[in-house]
Amino acid sequence: MKRYFSPSELLIEPNGAVYHLGVKPEQLADKIILVGDPGRVPLVASHFDEQECDISHREFRTITGTYKGKRISVVSTGIGCDNIDIVMNELDALANIDFATRYEKEEFRRLELVRIGTCGGLQPYTPVGTFICSVKSVGFDGLLNFYAGRNEVCDLRMERALLNHLGWSGNICQPAPYIVAADEELVERIATDDMVRGVTVACGGFFGPQGRRLRIPLADPHQNEKIVTFEHDGLQITNFEMESSALAGLAALLGHKAVTTCMVIANRVAGVADVNYNNKIEDLIQIVLDRI
Repeated sequence: MKRYFSPSELLIEPNGAVYHLGVKPEQLADKIILVGDPGRVPLVASHFDEQECDISHREFRTITGTYKGKRISVVSTGIGCDNIDIVMNELDALANIDFATRYEKEEFRRLELVRIGTCGGLQPYTPVGTFICSVKSVGFDGLLNFYAGRNEVCDLRMERALLNHLGWSGNICQPAPYIVAADEELVERIATDDMVRGVTVACGGFFGPQGRRLRIPLADPHQNEKIVTFEHDGLQITNFEMESSALAGLAALLGHKAVTTCMVIANRVAGVADVNYNNKIEDLIQIVLDRI
């Protein structure tokens, strides 16, 4: 039986656009590039051969157009897994719910999503300028724990190993990490041989959750040392960012294909950073456009 989605659960604007993104169903492409910064949306779209629409609503900006015959939407998410929760659910609604009737569509429409972001490297082999493709993502944010089916899409064995390694087992003050794999085919297509394939930790903040101390002491001053030394089935944690886990997890639960790619702009082990990275991020944008 098809589900009905009430006005309080799926908010639709009078003009037929979904509430937060401000996008209408016909304006969404099957191939989607996600970026955090709204200002990066026109940067990606500047490569398009033609543009259909340019929509800005709150911190979300969407441009849909065509690149070498491929119809692509570029969407800004803002920072954090909470924003990814909004973006992923509304993108799926645009694709798989009939806005006129509020019922789920008969035929499922699978989306293909690639996030382009920046991150902090955690290994000696992830210096500033490295491109990383997140084969698996670790969520320190807790988002996926609110959804049924969480255990079916997560690597429970790796989760337990990480909890034990961090010494967080049984500590109710620490997060319960979830670990989700990216879509394998999309990883192979996007990463090829010019990206480091690693494990990414998505944090619920930029400072304390990523082990940065300014004026507030950290609950676990040795957190990053333990993260850097963790290894499981030949995989190491390679970088910190703030969105990949929610993207991988929600895509898996919803049946979509997703992967995160990032450029390292700070290496936390070496203690170096480069905030003037715009030219280098253009290279990553070009790679993703050509391979999506």
